[in-house]
Amino acid sequence: MNYTDALSYMKKAAERGSVLGLSRITELLRLMGDPQERVRTVHISGTNGKGSFGAMLTSVLKNAGYRVGGFSSPAITKVTDSFRINGVEISEEDFADIIGDIAPICESMDEKSTEFEVLTAAAFELFERRGCDIAIVECGMGGDLDSTNVIKAPVLSVITNVQKDHSAFLGNTVAEIASHKAGIIKKGRPVYFGGNSEEAYEVIADAAEKQGSELFLPDYSGFEWSEDCCDINGADFAYKGEKLHIPLLGTYQLENAVNVISCVEILRREGFSIPCEAVKKGLAEVKWHGRFEVLSKKPLIIYDGAHNPDGIRCAADSISRYFGDKKVALLIGVMADKEYGLYADMLGELAEIAFAIKPANPRSLDSQKLADTLNAKGLHTEPFSVLAEGVKAAYSYAKEHDVPLVILGSLYMYSEVTEALGNL
Repeated sequence: MNYTDALSYMKKAAERGSVLGLSRITELLRLMGDPQERVRTVHISGTNGKGSFGAMLTSVLKNAGYRVGGFSSPAITKVTDSFRINGVEISEEDFADIIGDIAPICESMDEKSTEFEVLTAAAFELFERRGCDIAIVECGMGGDLDSTNVIKAPVLSVITNVQKDHSAFLGNTVAEIASHKAGIIKKGRPVYFGGNSEEAYEVIADAAEKQGSELFLPDYSGFEWSEDCCDINGADFAYKGEKLHIPLLGTYQLENAVNVISCVEILRREGFSIPCEAVKKGLAEVKWHGRFEVLSKKPLIIYDGAHNPDGIRCAADSISRYFGDKKVALLIGVMADKEYGLYADMLGELAEIAFAIKPANPRSLDSQKLADTLNAKGLHTEPFSVLAEGVKAAYSYAKEHDVPLVILGSLYMYSEVTEALGNL
């Protein structure tokens, strides 16, 4: 099977839709020899921060000398972007080889696996083939019924935070959503919760107690940073007197860094040798797409995959911190199930104008509907039915008026937006 064939097979798998449950992925992995049981894993759930957390931890562990596998979703550029070894995306050939081996097994099943289940199985197979010492695996959605939740004894379970998102699947309250995410907690294995919701904490603490799992929380006592520690070059802070730098933008990255360093301490207890220098170098070298990422400096263009209320709140805080009283232009595209009505309330005071586009995804919100909603709340917004035309208009406005352009919304449109920018 070549890469084109592999993509065709994944398209076929996607037609089966998204069906929650672990029966299909469990059977598929059993027929494959259960590769997930032969790789030590850090399993990550949470509403926001999973990708940045995983990228930072991967960079730290790589610098400590470990071979680190990574699985994240959604893919930001193309499907191979979900699979990484030591932070490096796998090749099309590697992806095709693995899908070529998995496809016949999947087709032999009475109830065939969904697209995400096939991708999950491919990730575990990749980690075993590459001899990974440890893998950083993100949940796709929720936790308990997510196809990654076949890991029986993770080195560590991490719940970055819990906020309202995917309510149609996970529930309408923080407590309901937390109960799904707490499903990744396994018997006798440590769990870390990096959020600040008391409602979520109570649910997670109860789940940990029932599983006999030690629960860890952030300890800020060893951290120091100033009010002006974050700028367009990243963030500088100290941990136990050691000066550290992270190049990832977004004021929320400090919280992610605290979570990573806290989890490094837990991994050391679990027998991993992670020198202080590996932490320092790993954080300084980390790279991650789509999270307040600078795509261009002239004009200044930033992409942030904020799409739920907490993500938009963090994006608004970053815009305010970096640009002060200078207003920005916004380019926004979202999925129809998001609380997009809140965007104008959070961003309206920070923006001169917004441009609405529609990501290439069946769940996308129509650009006219988004524009109508934002305009009704006082944020002047222009809709574009063709994404590339919206990108061009936003780019031209930012260049002509010398204002930063901040692109917000779904990561599903990252590839199409960056391609459109590249064609200008």
